[in-house]
Amino acid sequence: MTDNLAETLKEKTLLITGGTGSFGSAVLKHFINTGIGQIRIFSRDEKKQDDMRHELQAKYPENYKKVRFYIGDVRNYRSVADAMPGVDYIFHAAALKQVPSCEFFPMEAVRTNIEGTDNVLHAATEAGVKRVVCLSTDKAAYPINAMGTSKAMMEHVVFANARVAAEMGKTVICCTRYGNVMCSRGSVIPLFIDQIKSGAPITVTNPAMTRFLMNLDEAVELVRFAFENAAPGDLFIQRSDASTIGDLAKGVQRLFGDTGTNIIGTRHGEKLYETLMTREERLRAVDMGNYFRVSADDRDLNYDKYFAEGTVMTGNEESYTSHNTNLLDVDGVVKKLLTNDYVKEQLGEV
Repeated sequence: MTDNLAETLKEKTLLITGGTGSFGSAVLKHFINTGIGQIRIFSRDEKKQDDMRHELQAKYPENYKKVRFYIGDVRNYRSVADAMPGVDYIFHAAALKQVPSCEFFPMEAVRTNIEGTDNVLHAATEAGVKRVVCLSTDKAAYPINAMGTSKAMMEHVVFANARVAAEMGKTVICCTRYGNVMCSRGSVIPLFIDQIKSGAPITVTNPAMTRFLMNLDEAVELVRFAFENAAPGDLFIQRSDASTIGDLAKGVQRLFGDTGTNIIGTRHGEKLYETLMTREERLRAVDMGNYFRVSADDRDLNYDKYFAEGTVMTGNEESYTSHNTNLLDVDGVVKKLLTNDYVKEQLGEV
Protein backbone atom coordinates (compact mmCIF):
# COMPACT_ATOMS: atom_id res chain seq x y z
CA MET A 1 0.00 0.00 0.00
CA THR A 2 1.35 3.43 -0.91
CA ASP A 3 2.16 6.14 1.61
CA ASN A 4 -0.43 8.39 -0.08
CA LEU A 5 -3.22 5.90 0.51
CA ALA A 6 -2.11 5.22 4.07
CA GLU A 7 -2.30 8.95 4.73
CA THR A 8 -5.72 9.20 3.06
CA LEU A 9 -7.10 6.41 5.24
CA LYS A 10 -5.62 7.70 8.47
CA GLU A 11 -8.35 7.88 11.13
CA LYS A 12 -10.99 7.16 8.46
CA THR A 13 -13.66 4.45 8.34
CA LEU A 14 -13.72 1.83 5.57
CA LEU A 15 -16.73 -0.42 4.94
CA ILE A 16 -16.25 -3.71 3.05
CA THR A 17 -19.43 -5.41 1.84
CA GLY A 18 -19.09 -9.17 1.59
CA GLY A 19 -16.18 -8.59 3.91
CA THR A 20 -15.84 -12.16 5.22
CA GLY A 21 -14.90 -13.44 1.75
CA SER A 22 -11.45 -13.93 0.26
CA PHE A 23 -11.14 -10.31 -0.85
CA GLY A 24 -12.17 -8.91 2.53
CA SER A 25 -9.60 -11.09 4.29
CA ALA A 26 -6.88 -9.85 1.95
CA VAL A 27 -7.87 -6.22 2.49
CA LEU A 28 -7.66 -6.66 6.26
CA LYS A 29 -4.16 -8.06 5.93
CA HIS A 30 -3.11 -4.94 4.03
CA PHE A 31 -4.95 -2.30 6.08
CA ILE A 32 -5.36 -3.39 9.70
CA ASN A 33 -1.84 -2.40 10.78
CA THR A 34 -2.02 1.06 9.20
CA GLY A 35 -3.35 4.23 10.77
CA ILE A 36 -6.88 3.53 9.52
CA GLY A 37 -9.50 4.38 12.13
CA GLN A 38 -12.07 1.62 11.64
CA ILE A 39 -12.85 -1.20 9.21
CA ARG A 40 -16.47 -2.36 9.05
CA ILE A 41 -17.16 -5.90 7.81
CA PHE A 42 -20.67 -6.15 6.38
CA SER A 43 -22.02 -9.61 5.54
CA ARG A 44 -24.93 -11.94 6.27
CA ASP A 45 -23.08 -14.97 7.69
CA GLU A 46 -22.62 -14.70 11.46
CA LYS A 47 -20.50 -17.88 11.60
CA LYS A 48 -17.96 -16.47 9.15
CA GLN A 49 -17.91 -13.21 11.05
CA ASP A 50 -17.24 -15.04 14.32
CA ASP A 51 -14.48 -17.09 12.71
CA MET A 52 -12.89 -13.94 11.30
CA ARG A 53 -13.19 -12.16 14.67
CA HIS A 54 -11.26 -14.94 16.43
CA GLU A 55 -8.66 -15.12 13.68
CA LEU A 56 -8.04 -11.36 13.91
CA GLN A 57 -7.72 -11.55 17.69
CA ALA A 58 -5.01 -14.19 17.28
CA LYS A 59 -3.13 -12.55 14.40
CA TYR A 60 -3.50 -8.87 15.28
CA PRO A 61 -3.82 -8.58 19.08
CA GLU A 62 -2.93 -4.87 19.02
CA ASN A 63 -5.24 -3.80 16.19
CA TYR A 64 -8.16 -6.26 15.96
CA LYS A 65 -10.42 -3.80 17.78
CA LYS A 66 -10.32 -1.57 14.71
CA VAL A 67 -12.62 -4.08 13.00
CA ARG A 68 -16.37 -3.88 13.54
CA PHE A 69 -18.84 -6.51 12.31
CA TYR A 70 -22.27 -5.71 10.85
CA ILE A 71 -24.82 -8.42 10.09
CA GLY A 72 -26.90 -7.51 7.08
CA ASP A 73 -27.68 -8.23 3.45
CA VAL A 74 -27.11 -5.92 0.50
CA ARG A 75 -30.57 -6.97 -0.71
CA ASN A 76 -32.05 -5.18 2.31
CA TYR A 77 -31.66 -1.42 1.93
CA ARG A 78 -32.38 -0.75 5.60
CA SER A 79 -29.58 -3.02 6.81
CA VAL A 80 -27.16 -1.42 4.34
CA ALA A 81 -28.17 2.11 5.37
CA ASP A 82 -27.77 1.22 9.05
CA ALA A 83 -24.11 0.39 8.45
CA MET A 84 -23.36 3.70 6.69
CA PRO A 85 -23.23 6.46 9.34
CA GLY A 86 -19.65 7.65 9.73
CA VAL A 87 -18.31 5.67 6.77
CA ASP A 88 -15.77 7.50 4.59
CA TYR A 89 -15.00 4.85 1.96
CA ILE A 90 -16.50 1.58 0.68
CA PHE A 91 -15.13 -1.47 -1.12
CA HIS A 92 -18.22 -3.24 -2.48
CA ALA A 93 -17.37 -6.93 -2.86
CA ALA A 94 -20.66 -8.63 -1.91
CA ALA A 95 -21.88 -10.79 -4.78
CA LEU A 96 -23.08 -14.18 -5.92
CA LYS A 97 -20.07 -15.43 -7.90
CA GLN A 98 -20.64 -19.08 -8.76
CA VAL A 99 -21.61 -19.66 -12.40
CA PRO A 100 -23.70 -22.83 -11.85
CA SER A 101 -25.73 -21.49 -8.90
CA CYS A 102 -26.50 -18.25 -10.74
CA GLU A 103 -27.45 -20.26 -13.83
CA PHE A 104 -30.00 -22.30 -11.88
CA PHE A 105 -31.22 -19.37 -9.78
CA PRO A 106 -30.79 -16.26 -11.96
CA MET A 107 -33.19 -14.08 -9.98
CA GLU A 108 -31.03 -14.60 -6.90
CA ALA A 109 -28.12 -13.16 -8.90
CA VAL A 110 -30.33 -10.23 -9.89
CA ARG A 111 -31.29 -9.52 -6.28
CA THR A 112 -27.75 -9.64 -4.94
CA ASN A 113 -25.53 -8.45 -7.78
CA ILE A 114 -27.80 -5.83 -9.35
CA GLU A 115 -30.34 -4.69 -6.77
CA GLY A 116 -27.85 -5.14 -3.93
CA THR A 117 -25.32 -2.90 -5.67
CA ASP A 118 -27.98 -0.25 -6.25
CA ASN A 119 -28.84 -0.38 -2.55
CA VAL A 120 -25.21 0.08 -1.53
CA LEU A 121 -24.67 3.01 -3.87
CA HIS A 122 -27.87 4.82 -2.96
CA ALA A 123 -27.18 4.37 0.75
CA ALA A 124 -23.59 5.55 0.28
CA THR A 125 -24.68 8.68 -1.57
CA GLU A 126 -27.34 9.47 1.01
CA ALA A 127 -24.80 9.04 3.83
CA GLY A 128 -22.20 11.27 2.16
CA VAL A 129 -19.59 8.54 1.69
CA LYS A 130 -16.63 10.03 -0.15
CA ARG A 131 -15.63 7.19 -2.46
CA VAL A 132 -16.90 3.72 -3.44
CA VAL A 133 -14.96 1.09 -5.40
CA CYS A 134 -17.14 -1.72 -6.77
CA LEU A 135 -15.69 -5.09 -7.75
CA SER A 136 -16.72 -6.76 -11.00
CA THR A 137 -15.54 -9.75 -13.01
CA ASP A 138 -14.23 -10.64 -16.45
CA LYS A 139 -17.46 -12.59 -16.98
CA ALA A 140 -19.26 -9.23 -17.31
CA ALA A 141 -17.53 -8.65 -20.67
CA TYR A 142 -19.55 -10.30 -23.47
CA PRO A 143 -21.51 -12.35 -20.88
CA ILE A 144 -22.91 -15.74 -21.82
CA ASN A 145 -24.18 -16.88 -18.42
CA ALA A 146 -26.47 -15.52 -15.72
CA MET A 147 -23.64 -14.61 -13.36
CA GLY A 148 -21.81 -12.63 -16.04
CA THR A 149 -25.02 -10.97 -17.21
CA SER A 150 -25.89 -9.91 -13.67
CA LYS A 151 -22.40 -8.46 -13.16
CA ALA A 152 -22.61 -6.66 -16.51
CA MET A 153 -25.85 -5.07 -15.35
CA MET A 154 -24.20 -4.32 -12.01
CA GLU A 155 -21.56 -2.32 -13.89
CA HIS A 156 -24.25 -0.29 -15.62
CA VAL A 157 -25.86 0.35 -12.23
CA VAL A 158 -22.46 1.58 -11.03
CA PHE A 159 -22.02 3.91 -13.98
CA ALA A 160 -25.56 5.31 -13.71
CA ASN A 161 -25.19 5.98 -10.00
CA ALA A 162 -21.75 7.48 -10.55
CA ARG A 163 -23.20 9.96 -13.02
CA VAL A 164 -25.97 11.07 -10.65
CA ALA A 165 -23.63 11.30 -7.65
CA ALA A 166 -21.15 13.38 -9.67
CA GLU A 167 -23.90 15.76 -10.78
CA MET A 168 -24.86 16.19 -7.12
CA GLY A 169 -21.21 16.79 -6.17
CA LYS A 170 -21.30 13.83 -3.83
CA THR A 171 -19.78 10.34 -3.77
CA VAL A 172 -17.13 9.31 -6.33
CA ILE A 173 -18.15 5.86 -7.58
CA CYS A 174 -15.92 3.68 -9.75
CA CYS A 175 -15.50 0.04 -10.74
CA THR A 176 -12.76 -2.58 -11.11
CA ARG A 177 -12.91 -5.69 -13.24
CA TYR A 178 -10.57 -8.62 -12.82
CA GLY A 179 -10.25 -12.29 -13.71
CA ASN A 180 -10.03 -15.44 -11.62
CA VAL A 181 -8.44 -14.94 -8.23
CA MET A 182 -6.35 -18.00 -7.46
CA CYS A 183 -7.57 -20.08 -4.52
CA SER A 184 -10.56 -17.84 -3.79
CA ARG A 185 -13.77 -19.50 -2.65
CA GLY A 186 -15.07 -21.93 -5.29
CA SER A 187 -11.99 -21.67 -7.54
CA VAL A 188 -10.42 -24.70 -9.18
CA ILE A 189 -6.95 -24.81 -7.57
CA PRO A 190 -8.17 -25.83 -4.07
CA LEU A 191 -10.34 -28.47 -5.78
CA PHE A 192 -7.29 -29.85 -7.63
CA ILE A 193 -5.27 -29.94 -4.40
CA ASP A 194 -8.06 -31.70 -2.47
CA GLN A 195 -8.47 -34.27 -5.23
CA ILE A 196 -4.72 -35.01 -5.30
CA LYS A 197 -4.50 -35.30 -1.52
CA SER A 198 -7.38 -37.77 -1.52
CA GLY A 199 -5.64 -39.83 -4.21
CA ALA A 200 -8.28 -39.11 -6.85
CA PRO A 201 -7.59 -37.94 -10.40
CA ILE A 202 -8.12 -34.24 -10.91
CA THR A 203 -11.13 -33.21 -13.01
CA VAL A 204 -10.44 -30.91 -15.94
CA THR A 205 -13.26 -29.50 -18.03
CA ASN A 206 -11.34 -28.58 -21.20
CA PRO A 207 -7.50 -28.47 -21.21
CA ALA A 208 -7.49 -25.83 -23.99
CA MET A 209 -9.54 -23.34 -21.95
CA THR A 210 -7.59 -20.30 -20.82
CA ARG A 211 -8.13 -18.36 -17.62
CA PHE A 212 -6.56 -15.26 -16.08
CA LEU A 213 -4.46 -15.91 -12.96
CA MET A 214 -4.36 -13.26 -10.25
CA ASN A 215 -3.40 -13.36 -6.59
CA LEU A 216 -5.58 -11.74 -3.95
CA ASP A 217 -2.81 -9.23 -3.27
CA GLU A 218 -2.98 -8.18 -6.93
CA ALA A 219 -6.76 -7.78 -6.64
CA VAL A 220 -6.28 -5.52 -3.63
CA GLU A 221 -3.64 -3.56 -5.54
CA LEU A 222 -6.10 -3.01 -8.41
CA VAL A 223 -8.71 -1.68 -5.98
CA ARG A 224 -6.06 0.53 -4.40
CA PHE A 225 -5.12 1.94 -7.80
CA ALA A 226 -8.75 2.63 -8.65
CA PHE A 227 -9.29 4.26 -5.26
CA GLU A 228 -6.39 6.66 -5.84
CA ASN A 229 -6.96 7.45 -9.53
CA ALA A 230 -10.67 7.21 -10.32
CA ALA A 231 -12.89 9.89 -11.73
CA PRO A 232 -16.64 9.24 -11.39
CA GLY A 233 -17.72 6.20 -13.41
CA ASP A 234 -14.24 4.99 -14.34
CA LEU A 235 -13.63 1.29 -14.94
CA PHE A 236 -10.15 -0.06 -14.13
CA ILE A 237 -8.71 -3.29 -15.53
CA GLN A 238 -5.35 -4.79 -14.62
CA ARG A 239 -3.01 -6.53 -17.05
CA SER A 240 -2.95 -10.15 -15.90
CA ASP A 241 -1.19 -13.39 -16.73
CA ALA A 242 -3.18 -16.40 -17.90
CA SER A 243 -2.71 -20.08 -18.62
CA THR A 244 -4.56 -22.98 -20.16
CA ILE A 245 -6.50 -25.12 -17.71
CA GLY A 246 -4.37 -28.03 -18.88
CA ASP A 247 -1.12 -26.27 -17.92
CA LEU A 248 -2.66 -25.08 -14.65
CA ALA A 249 -3.52 -28.68 -13.79
CA LYS A 250 0.01 -29.81 -14.67
CA GLY A 251 1.46 -27.03 -12.51
CA VAL A 252 -0.60 -28.12 -9.50
CA GLN A 253 0.37 -31.76 -10.12
CA ARG A 254 4.04 -30.85 -10.29
CA LEU A 255 3.78 -29.38 -6.79
CA PHE A 256 1.41 -31.86 -5.15
CA GLY A 257 1.72 -35.09 -7.13
CA ASP A 258 0.24 -36.67 -10.24
CA THR A 259 -2.85 -38.74 -9.50
CA GLY A 260 -4.06 -38.68 -13.09
CA THR A 261 -6.48 -36.45 -14.97
CA ASN A 262 -10.12 -36.95 -15.86
CA ILE A 263 -11.46 -34.78 -18.71
CA ILE A 264 -15.12 -34.08 -17.89
CA GLY A 265 -16.03 -31.58 -20.61
CA THR A 266 -17.13 -27.96 -20.56
CA ARG A 267 -19.78 -27.14 -17.98
CA HIS A 268 -22.95 -25.22 -18.81
CA GLY A 269 -22.30 -21.49 -19.08
CA GLU A 270 -18.49 -21.71 -19.38
CA LYS A 271 -16.40 -19.89 -21.98
CA LEU A 272 -13.33 -21.17 -23.85
CA TYR A 273 -11.55 -17.99 -22.79
CA GLU A 274 -12.29 -14.99 -20.61
CA THR A 275 -12.49 -11.36 -21.74
CA LEU A 276 -11.34 -8.62 -19.39
CA MET A 277 -11.94 -5.75 -21.78
CA THR A 278 -14.17 -5.70 -24.84
CA ARG A 279 -13.02 -4.34 -28.17
CA GLU A 280 -15.44 -1.44 -27.80
CA GLU A 281 -13.99 -0.56 -24.40
CA ARG A 282 -10.42 -0.92 -25.59
CA LEU A 283 -11.02 1.63 -28.34
CA ARG A 284 -11.64 4.29 -25.68
CA ALA A 285 -9.35 2.95 -22.95
CA VAL A 286 -6.24 4.70 -21.66
CA ASP A 287 -3.21 2.46 -21.19
CA MET A 288 -1.69 3.31 -17.81
CA GLY A 289 1.03 0.65 -17.83
CA ASN A 290 -0.14 -2.17 -15.58
CA TYR A 291 -3.72 -0.93 -15.81
CA PHE A 292 -6.29 0.17 -18.35
CA ARG A 293 -8.68 2.97 -17.54
CA VAL A 294 -12.02 3.04 -19.36
CA SER A 295 -13.66 6.38 -18.70
CA ALA A 296 -17.38 6.76 -18.17
CA ASP A 297 -19.83 7.46 -20.97
CA ASP A 298 -20.35 11.20 -20.65
CA ARG A 299 -23.51 11.46 -22.79
CA ASP A 300 -26.51 13.10 -21.17
CA LEU A 301 -30.23 12.30 -21.33
CA ASN A 302 -30.78 14.25 -24.55
CA TYR A 303 -31.56 11.14 -26.59
CA ASP A 304 -32.45 12.94 -29.82
CA LYS A 305 -28.89 13.80 -30.77
CA TYR A 306 -27.84 10.12 -30.73
CA PHE A 307 -30.10 9.49 -33.70
CA ALA A 308 -28.77 12.51 -35.59
CA GLU A 309 -25.06 12.10 -34.99
CA GLY A 310 -22.66 9.45 -33.76
CA THR A 311 -19.08 9.11 -32.68
CA VAL A 312 -16.58 7.82 -35.21
CA MET A 313 -14.23 5.30 -33.57
CA THR A 314 -11.66 3.54 -35.73
CA GLY A 315 -8.77 1.22 -35.04
CA ASN A 316 -7.76 -2.40 -35.11
CA GLU A 317 -7.79 -3.02 -31.38
CA GLU A 318 -9.03 -6.42 -30.28
CA SER A 319 -10.61 -7.49 -27.02
CA TYR A 320 -8.21 -8.10 -24.14
CA THR A 321 -8.63 -11.79 -23.33
CA SER A 322 -6.99 -14.73 -21.60
CA HIS A 323 -6.07 -15.96 -25.09
CA ASN A 324 -4.05 -12.88 -26.09
CA THR A 325 -2.49 -11.79 -22.80
CA ASN A 326 0.82 -13.16 -21.45
CA LEU A 327 0.22 -16.92 -21.45
CA LEU A 328 2.24 -18.83 -18.84
CA ASP A 329 3.73 -22.26 -19.57
CA VAL A 330 3.83 -24.95 -16.88
CA ASP A 331 7.05 -23.54 -15.37
CA GLY A 332 5.44 -20.10 -15.26
CA VAL A 333 2.31 -21.53 -13.66
CA VAL A 334 4.38 -23.23 -10.94
CA LYS A 335 6.21 -19.97 -10.23
CA LYS A 336 2.88 -18.12 -10.03
CA LEU A 337 1.36 -20.76 -7.75
CA LEU A 338 4.27 -20.43 -5.34
CA THR A 339 3.40 -16.76 -4.79
CA ASN A 340 0.00 -17.77 -3.38
CA ASP A 341 -0.41 -18.04 0.40
CA TYR A 342 -2.96 -20.87 0.22
CA VAL A 343 -0.69 -22.98 -1.98
CA LYS A 344 2.26 -22.36 0.34
CA GLU A 345 0.15 -23.34 3.34
CA GLN A 346 -0.91 -26.56 1.65
CA LEU A 347 2.75 -27.30 0.91
CA GLY A 348 3.59 -26.67 4.54
CA GLU A 349 5.75 -23.64 3.76
CA VAL A 350 3.79 -21.15 5.89
